[in-house]
Amino acid sequence: MPSSTSPVRRSVRTASLIPLALRFLASSGYGAARRLRNLSLAFLVSVTPALADPLTLVALGDSLTQGYGLPEGEGLVPQLQAWLTERGEDVTVVNAGVSGDTTAGGAARIDWTLTDDVDALMIALGGNDVLRGLPPAEARANLTAMLEAATAHGLPVLLVGIAAPGNYGPDYKAEFEAIYPDLAARYGAILFDNLLAPLTERDDGAATLRDLMQTDGIHPNAAGVAMIVEALGPHVLELLKITKERDPA
Repeated sequence: MPSSTSPVRRSVRTASLIPLALRFLASSGYGAARRLRNLSLAFLVSVTPALADPLTLVALGDSLTQGYGLPEGEGLVPQLQAWLTERGEDVTVVNAGVSGDTTAGGAARIDWTLTDDVDALMIALGGNDVLRGLPPAEARANLTAMLEAATAHGLPVLLVGIAAPGNYGPDYKAEFEAIYPDLAARYGAILFDNLLAPLTERDDGAATLRDLMQTDGIHPNAAGVAMIVEALGPHVLELLKITKERDPA
């Protein structure tokens, strides 16, 4: 299993050895101390960029994550990145959204998505499963596979759900929507139960479609994404807090 220790924490741990080495070799005389001083300065220069590396958060999702229909810089990932940066978070949000992807697609690419430099994972998949009426049991199995992979890598997860439409019947809706809280509890993931809730739970449905959605009625426009980010952002902050507090050993 790959190490879950990030480059930042590895560098901090290595740099912490410098004071001890300085005290030890300085006792060997002026020449040794001078050589050690020069060596230590060179070492510090070499590790400083690593110390400054931001955390890496991968956003694994579909067109809602990818930014379908929106100009560059107005999709979910760039708006979330800006929201986090404004709040002083040193994090790079990686856009791993693929338009049209289902939970099966996410499960198929999870292993090569979770490279050694990834520190945290957000999973936002399931919308295309419900649009296609795919069995909830399949979505549950696929999301479980992704969470198992994240667990194997020692990564904290934010699990983002989606509401199922009622046209497949109440049993389908209930079974599908139960997946996210069940799995979040099972794997200790942070839960944001419905990505589109900031828009769909508004009282003025017609105004929401006009002002916050693209013409397809499925994907939010830039203003709609901004509302989603405002609601999602605190959960991402919680994820980053957990990431930074994790024991790197």
